Amino acid sequence: MAQGAIDNDPTAPQPGPPGATQQQQLIINAQYIKDLSFENPRAPNSLRQQTTPPAVEINVDVKAQGLAPENYEVVLTIKASAKAAEETMFIIELVYGAVVTVRNVAQEMVSSIMLVETPRLMFPFARNIIAETTRDGGFPPLMINPIDFGELLRRNTSAPPPGTANA
Repeated sequence: MAQGAIDNDPTAPQPGPPGATQQQQLIINAQYIKDLSFENPRAPNSLRQQTTPPAVEINVDVKAQGLAPENYEVVLTIKASAKAAEETMFIIELVYGAVVTVRNVAQEMVSSIMLVETPRLMFPFARNIIAETTRDGGFPPLMINPIDFGELLRRNTSAPPPGTANA
């Protein structure tokens, strides 16, 4: 009885006629830490109460590479450093990867899916790792604001290649 109810569910995907467009899919098969580094070069002095909040600099990079047809590795790299009075309090670098499968997507959309949508899905997990690592290092958790990966991609594609001069 329950099986019949599922089969008659109008919201369930229904097989279409031959040649019909199939649903686009982005499947995250695995997420993992490729590299994680935390440095606290002035410990224990850096752990004392600071009179002014530290200046925090955050850099984000996304790269993708094909592994097999429809399978890709996406790597999100987040580097952050905190300085107070020109002295480094901490440096953290996380290289966070995911293996994804993309199906039924036009080739011209794959780049956007790999460099915008996939890191958008990965980011909360990477953000949590950064926050926990800085907390475990003796500092308040570094809570990185959400990142607009679409804007990051636009900026990177409009920037001149390294080593070229602007006219």
